[in-house]
Amino acid sequence: MSGSKRVPKPFLTDQMKKEYTILVPDMLPIHFKLIIAILEEYGYRLELLQTSTRAVIDEGLKNVHNDTCYPALLVIGQFMEALKSGKYDVNKTALMITQTGGGCRASNYIHLLRKALAADFPQVPVISLNFSGLEKQASFKITPAIALKLIYAVMYGDLLMLLYNQCRPYEINKGDTDKVLEYWQDKLSYALKHNKYFNTKKLYRMILDGFKAIPRTKDKKPRVGIVGEIYVKYSPLANNGLNEFLISEGCEPYVPGLLDFVLYCASDSLNDKRLYDSVTPRTLMYDIGYDVLYKFQKQQIKIIEEHGEFFPPHDFEELRVYADKYINQGVKMGEGWLITAEMAALAETGTKNIICTQPFGCLPNHIVAKGMSRVIKQAYPDANIVAIDYDPGATKVNQENRIKLMLANARK
Repeated sequence: MSGSKRVPKPFLTDQMKKEYTILVPDMLPIHFKLIIAILEEYGYRLELLQTSTRAVIDEGLKNVHNDTCYPALLVIGQFMEALKSGKYDVNKTALMITQTGGGCRASNYIHLLRKALAADFPQVPVISLNFSGLEKQASFKITPAIALKLIYAVMYGDLLMLLYNQCRPYEINKGDTDKVLEYWQDKLSYALKHNKYFNTKKLYRMILDGFKAIPRTKDKKPRVGIVGEIYVKYSPLANNGLNEFLISEGCEPYVPGLLDFVLYCASDSLNDKRLYDSVTPRTLMYDIGYDVLYKFQKQQIKIIEEHGEFFPPHDFEELRVYADKYINQGVKMGEGWLITAEMAALAETGTKNIICTQPFGCLPNHIVAKGMSRVIKQAYPDANIVAIDYDPGATKVNQENRIKLMLANARK
């Protein structure tokens, strides 16, 4: 645009990384602690932001148009609140943000963040963590060794999250589950740093035994599935501590793993090849990557089933079958067909109570979640599905009251 001022774009160089602290927004606390441990081994100093005050939302509203996606508002607000807090030397601080490279507005968060920084913190570099070839000059350099460790961190993080939610609601001694989780986060962080993470069979069984040893009641509590937009689904900041709230209400939360989303992104390339007869070097790479990741998931499911104490995550190929009953796998904007598949899989396998978390105005998620929940309810009349919108104007009380109403139906 004529007269527009170019937003500066400082970059984090290899020389700077030893001196700079890199701030990471809160999304998956269990997974991100493992990922941070990996990157620290390569000389980076990272800190996971876990602020959840109203100041984060207010900073977001100051710096981002309120029609912008709520996750963008929160991520940018959390960064700006941290930089203004006085806790960090803003001349030696960088910010890291993920990009999927898909059609979602999330791929543009990084530009909104730089625009927000331009006025007060133009010297702060922004780093993109992506596998899509975006922001090449400002991208975090992911070597094959780092990529492999990140994959294992996702798998171990998924298992810890799965077992935590199956134990925490039933623990007899308050705090036991958190202690076991912290123990395994530390142990796995060490293993990932020192290349002792490859023996997944042994580590999976040790983790399963560790959580099994937690004294638990035999009560049967309502299981509630949490699906939806990836940031709001996982981030306690975005969903107002939904996981913790469900536990406090006497429920057992179930949250699909991050590996499902990774497989979903990889499968998009396979679907494009099938739908459009499009074959590129990237397609071939995703073909191989999908097969490897799916084998990893199958191994984890098999070990959980053999152990016999806990129920495993859904098989991703089965999710694709569920999707085909209701929606075409060519629908891939945002979380696309994956949300529909997750809701159908939960309803089919006995988790009838489902909360779909949505940033208000997120069109892909409204279409594939609210739009598809009706046909899923028709197929499973006892499915108890509620969509909860999250935005700056939505109050926690109203959200929790809607969830309580859904839980009242669940208990009936």
